[in-house]
Amino acid sequence: MKRFAFTMLELVFVIIVIGILAVLAMPNFRGNPLQTAAEQVASHIRYTQHLAMVDDKFDPTDATWWKERWQIRFLTNGATNYYDIFSDVNQGGNSDEIEEAIDPLTHERLGSGNTLNTPNNSVNLTDNYGITAIAGTCIIGGTNKIGFDQLGRPYLGVSAGIFSNSVPVGGCTIILQHQTDGNATITIHPETGYVSVAY
Repeated sequence: MKRFAFTMLELVFVIIVIGILAVLAMPNFRGNPLQTAAEQVASHIRYTQHLAMVDDKFDPTDATWWKERWQIRFLTNGATNYYDIFSDVNQGGNSDEIEEAIDPLTHERLGSGNTLNTPNNSVNLTDNYGITAIAGTCIIGGTNKIGFDQLGRPYLGVSAGIFSNSVPVGGCTIILQHQTDGNATITIHPETGYVSVAY
């Protein structure tokens, strides 16, 4: 007798085999948290530069006008690594809520309110991406701020708010360290403020 159809058992078996092959062939959508963190930091450095170019802080009547430059500051509070983006309008050395940049995509503040508060989720690199440490030549020796002038040129600032050091000829680096994924190096180039990322 000739058979012209599949039995139910054969159909179930074929569906199971196709399902197993689909799962094995599917790409990994988990993503790389280190890469995501590095791209976010690089993007926010570029955004800080943009804010500095759009919002020129130069004021010849104020001898300390440079303290108000748009800047990104990297901080560690216990085991939490985060950053702030702000313009120190009151020249107090901290990022107050009204001085912080607003992310144009999420409309969240890009900071912590001040150095004593818990950082917002938008800038918390440890809780969001598992970043265990931040190092590099941009943020060593008491320097933890990178500011930009009205032409977009980067300057290194010290904790007192002075932006007297331009970025060295070879650029400066920010290294994000992740426990399992390794390191990502963000380089800020002199004069142009061009930002590049290497893994």
